[in-house]
Amino acid sequence: MRVGVRLGIDVGQARVGVARCDPHGILATPVQTLARRDQPVVSIRRMVDECDAVEVIVGLPLSLSGAETASTRDSREFALLLANALGVSVRLVDERLTTVSAARGLREAGRTAKNSRSVVDQVAAVILLQHALDVEASTGKPPGVLVEPEESGPTA
Repeated sequence: MRVGVRLGIDVGQARVGVARCDPHGILATPVQTLARRDQPVVSIRRMVDECDAVEVIVGLPLSLSGAETASTRDSREFALLLANALGVSVRLVDERLTTVSAARGLREAGRTAKNSRSVVDQVAAVILLQHALDVEASTGKPPGVLVEPEESGPTA
């Protein structure tokens, strides 16, 4: 298992959920929900610097059949923005059903959809990051696919 803090990012149309793990890559915890309209790449860059993160894991929302959707393309574009702006590795990891699982868990904990809106993206980011950490721990390989920054690509 590689050592270092990683951030997990759940990209939504309106909000971006952020989670982080401990330096040993054992446990993911929620950090913050960012509004898409408020330049989340700038905030994520600040978080990477503050916690000295070595990698960012971005959820790739494929359909249940594995096909790409508009949300998949949006996550790929967001991951590329991060790869161009952050100076650390960015990886895309399959996140099918993380938001559904997060919403279900919050409902089971007695939260309504309305009062869960601000945290469901954070919980989805935790589920995504924990899954990535568990995959790496069991396989010994980094999870998902590395996003290569462009030579002179878009930045935040």
